[in-house]
Amino acid sequence: MKWLQFTGIVLLAMLAGCASKTSSQVYSRDQAQQQMSVYYGTVLTVSPVKIEGTKSGAGAVAGGVMGGIAGHSVGGGHGQALATAAGAVGGALLGAATEQGVTRTDGLEITVELDNGELLAIVQADDVMFNVGDRVRIVRGAGGMIRVRQ
Repeated sequence: MKWLQFTGIVLLAMLAGCASKTSSQVYSRDQAQQQMSVYYGTVLTVSPVKIEGTKSGAGAVAGGVMGGIAGHSVGGGHGQALATAAGAVGGALLGAATEQGVTRTDGLEITVELDNGELLAIVQADDVMFNVGDRVRIVRGAGGMIRVRQ
């Protein structure tokens, strides 16, 4: 039973590491010290959205291990083998769903009219609030990275 509790703690730690990096205030290591273009504009609309959780496979693996261990503790002989397999499959499905649910985040779809007239719609985490009419900076980097900043 202690092994199952330990595995559960490891699963939660792995899922925490899968958190989505959609914040306008979080930069990856690869984005540091890179040239980015800056544009100015005005917020036209702000709409709440949900940003899908990660599907890295870590939840399925951890869930499969936990389910297999739990299933293995049931019965004996041929029944134990079936319970182990069923537990592993069920745990993997549950772990994958848990990973996606735990890492799902609230976001904002922000429509901005740039000073040159171009319209952009950008989705990012809702960690910074924007209002219609706000003057904002659009930061655009390599690989399609774009974010709205105050």
